[in-house]
Amino acid sequence: MAFQYPAARRDEEKVDDYHGVKISDPYAWLEDPDSEETKAFVEAQNQLTMPFLEKCTVRLQFHRRLTELYDYPKYSCPYKRGNRFFYFHNQGLQNQDVLYVQDSLDGAASVFFDPNTLSEDGTVALKMGRLSEECEYFAYGLSSSGSDWVTVRFLKADDLSPLPDVLERVKFSCLAWTHDAKGVFYNCYPPQDGKADGTETTSNLNQKLYYHVIGTSQSEDILVAEFLDHPKWHSGVTVSDDGRYAVLSITEGCEPVNRLWYCDLQQLPNGITGMLPWVKLVDNFEAQYSYVTNEGSVFTFRTNLQAPRYRLINIDLEKPDPAQWSTLLPEHPKDVLGIVACVNQRHLLVNYVHDVKDVLQLRELSTGELIRDLPLDVGTVAGLSCKKKHPDFFYKFTSFTTPGIIYHCDLSQASPEPRVFREVEVKGIQQEDYQTSQVFYSSKDGTKIPMFLVHARGIKKDGSHPVFLYGYGGFDHSIQPHYNSAYLLFVRHLGGILAVANIRGGGEYGQTWHKGGTLGNKQNCFDDFQCAAEYLIQEGYTTASRIAINGASNGGLLVAACVNQRPELFGCAVAEVGVMDMLKFHKFTIGHAWTTDYGCADKPEEFQWLFKYSPLHNLPPAPRDGPPYPAVLLLTADHDDRVVPLHTLKYAATLQHGVGRSPGQLQPLLVRVDTRSGHGAGKPTSKAIQEDADVFAFIAQVLGLGWRD
Repeated sequence: MAFQYPAARRDEEKVDDYHGVKISDPYAWLEDPDSEETKAFVEAQNQLTMPFLEKCTVRLQFHRRLTELYDYPKYSCPYKRGNRFFYFHNQGLQNQDVLYVQDSLDGAASVFFDPNTLSEDGTVALKMGRLSEECEYFAYGLSSSGSDWVTVRFLKADDLSPLPDVLERVKFSCLAWTHDAKGVFYNCYPPQDGKADGTETTSNLNQKLYYHVIGTSQSEDILVAEFLDHPKWHSGVTVSDDGRYAVLSITEGCEPVNRLWYCDLQQLPNGITGMLPWVKLVDNFEAQYSYVTNEGSVFTFRTNLQAPRYRLINIDLEKPDPAQWSTLLPEHPKDVLGIVACVNQRHLLVNYVHDVKDVLQLRELSTGELIRDLPLDVGTVAGLSCKKKHPDFFYKFTSFTTPGIIYHCDLSQASPEPRVFREVEVKGIQQEDYQTSQVFYSSKDGTKIPMFLVHARGIKKDGSHPVFLYGYGGFDHSIQPHYNSAYLLFVRHLGGILAVANIRGGGEYGQTWHKGGTLGNKQNCFDDFQCAAEYLIQEGYTTASRIAINGASNGGLLVAACVNQRPELFGCAVAEVGVMDMLKFHKFTIGHAWTTDYGCADKPEEFQWLFKYSPLHNLPPAPRDGPPYPAVLLLTADHDDRVVPLHTLKYAATLQHGVGRSPGQLQPLLVRVDTRSGHGAGKPTSKAIQEDADVFAFIAQVLGLGWRD
């Protein structure tokens, strides 16, 4: 059946000039989220999409079964503050995780903070929480409806009594207590015209760093750093393990590079009273420096300076000349140095990523020497909890088929051995029913790309299996094995194969891999993803008409660009909260920070890169005879202030106008706009389950998949 799509006004006179190239933007009016015309467009789209989704054959079964499988207890690693232990726990279907406290690891636990009491529908989320060093106070940041805006409040940790202090206009912020518990460092933005509730598109500029003293109003907060000549700079403070130094990291965009300033808080006779006297240890954006720990004036940093796979270096603040810096742990010849944390005063926990799988080691802080490898199955360290002054640590392991095993190790014991502290089992999931493998396939330029496959044991390579192919490929972000109940349902009840392609642009093999998929090399991401689909076809797993591709945010851009370039290669495409207008993304909210990965259309050469693949600008402008597009489902949300909804709305209008009116286009091209929801973080369990059920019901419907018990 062909679909009748809502009519959307085209403003043919809206034309922008990019370096002499005229680009029409007929749906620019959709950039105003508050106009009645935009609201009517969204309403009309949902009135087309929701009845289609509601009629999908497997939707109710998928939702019911997913609810059952989601209903297992979830735990974070415990962490110690003062003499008490804290951990997050979700009984199964609670909308938000609850923070618990206990006096000892085997003592009774009680609720410390429950975000579920803050809203009936679970849309108020705990975005950030920090206990002061000796557990006097709890600072916590709440966000509503998935927005990046945060309101910070405080309570006393002993009796849970609330304090009157409130911090507003907080976003992309640090939250760092000084060890005397007198106050916190945090970031906020100056007031802006109009609203700031997550539905606006205003650019976020001129972030400032403040120190808030407990018991005072925000209007009295002390400005400790600002960058008036650099409105796009962001900053964040880490207070050193010994409490003596404030270490300031300054970034501009999303590139893993930062300036590194510090302030010796002991040198402030009257405490923090004004702009801090920052010492500029590194005052350029040539490499990244992440604080690990310090022994007096000798600081250990994880860095990619002359080390695309990262290394550990020591810098003595009393000998700051780079010629005096020393290597504590050299760059590994192949593996990427990941998480590094100090424990038990003199040890380091060191994580390496080896072919997208995690390794965890215990090393000497003084020499970097290896003491031992820690037990870890094939998968991911999803959590690590330790402090320099405490002898014990926790780490959490996860994989595609393991929801979470938490290990505990106490280094004060004679022969310390990690033991299973908590292991979760999911009713109805038998690990032995699934097979996980990693393959390496060739991309267009010959580069070998790793890909994980999860499927039922003993499947035949007869080309019959539906595939859910997921990718991201950007911002140095690695996609490692992780547990997802909906993925396992797709494999178990829809007979599918999960394929996760670790394409370039991510951080799976360090900076070289990241830069291989950014700026002028962005096409490599799309080639890598398309070659993943071709590999799965060539190897006899599937056929093009049975491949569903999926990605979110930068991954939504990936999906849309690949559909434009190779529509015949896929049967279905689900693009969530995607960046679709590559010529204007930098003009909205925090989009300017992404120019480090994408480039910016304000520059002539970079405009040429972006224009070649921008999903919005590479759609057929009018009905055509070319190969039909696969079924498309686009997802966005009204409070997404990271990738604002206008990207998806403009793309949907253009897609339906051109492809949607083409005579051979029988598959649906739909958009689902959620309300009281954002980019993804803090999404309540009930909304997450409904969204997954809609996505996989759509895939099953358009690929013709039936439910298997």
